[in-house]
Amino acid sequence: MKLFKSLLVAPAALGLLAPISASASEVNLNDISNYSDVESIDFANSFDNAEKEETLIAGGEGLVDSYDGSFSETTTASFGLDMYLGALDDDDSKADDSVMAGYSLGISLNTSFTGEDSLDIAIDAGHSGEGVGEFDGNTNGDTLKVDGVSYTFPLGDKTTVIAGIDTDGSALFTTACAYAGPSNLLDDCANVNAGITGGGATVGAAYDFGTGFTAAFGAQTTEAAVFTDESQDAYAFNTAYTADNYGISITYGVVENDTVTNEDTFTAFNAYYLPEGAGLPSISVGYETGDIGGAAATADEKTSFMVGLSWDEVGPGSAGVAVGHSNTVEGNDEEYQYEAYYSYPINDGMTITPLIYSKDNATSGKDDSTGVMVKTSFSF
Repeated sequence: MKLFKSLLVAPAALGLLAPISASASEVNLNDISNYSDVESIDFANSFDNAEKEETLIAGGEGLVDSYDGSFSETTTASFGLDMYLGALDDDDSKADDSVMAGYSLGISLNTSFTGEDSLDIAIDAGHSGEGVGEFDGNTNGDTLKVDGVSYTFPLGDKTTVIAGIDTDGSALFTTACAYAGPSNLLDDCANVNAGITGGGATVGAAYDFGTGFTAAFGAQTTEAAVFTDESQDAYAFNTAYTADNYGISITYGVVENDTVTNEDTFTAFNAYYLPEGAGLPSISVGYETGDIGGAAATADEKTSFMVGLSWDEVGPGSAGVAVGHSNTVEGNDEEYQYEAYYSYPINDGMTITPLIYSKDNATSGKDDSTGVMVKTSFSF
């Protein structure tokens, strides 16, 4: 089959990455520092830095007081890059038996003004082909785009508040799930719609009772005229209990659908269990049911379901398997997806994750699809 011939490209690409990472790890900074000497340092210090003039863009005099080009002491920046390579066996897809590639870049800027608050800015870029579409990545294109701005701060000892733009309304929610697979379909643990995401203006609050119980509320709107008759709004509530080796949560969301005059309601139940004993996997279960406002009586419900097992230590890496379906409309057959992955850390800043999956196709006359993908993640 063409698919398996194409898959030979994946290990070849990984083979190219190995010498690159090895070369980077062999750089000896101590040897590099030996190239400097005291005379060179004295020569550099002989220039009077105090006499340097600040060069500003014309008309900008006075706008910069004493900026030295560095972040403030409370500001941090982190970067993440995912590179994807995958192949799809699906006779009904234009990507059938082809090898495709993509990438996802994320930049996170964080700062604090009081030591307890946090201003967060997310910037993304990336694209992926159809053959690697099951990987969890952004599709903003090759142009950097601000993907969310939020400000989080405490209100008293037990309450946390968030306000933002293009930030998930469920940002402060606790979803009881230990499975963290790399696919788009199953990584939300079946909490697909109740945990509202992708909003415009967002506000929310969470309260920690201090006994393992938490409660949270979130609201978001997709229009500039926030929370009006013209905007499409969503509201959600979440409560959870977390113990040493298990957790449960319930999330209830109300989402205005495209007709605006009707609302969809969703309830998601999630739980996880961490058994004691070496080699035993964590168990995560999720189920969501929803009522579709304004829909015909024969198709007024949606359901999502997943079960996932994950092992924190499998050799030098971690692994997981999961099964589930997402947004299945009442009366339709469930299109289950089955997946397995292994995540292997090359070093502190580089991880390789192969994923294989199979997805049912409920449409009559169409074959199921199977995909094999490899994701290389860099953090710096």
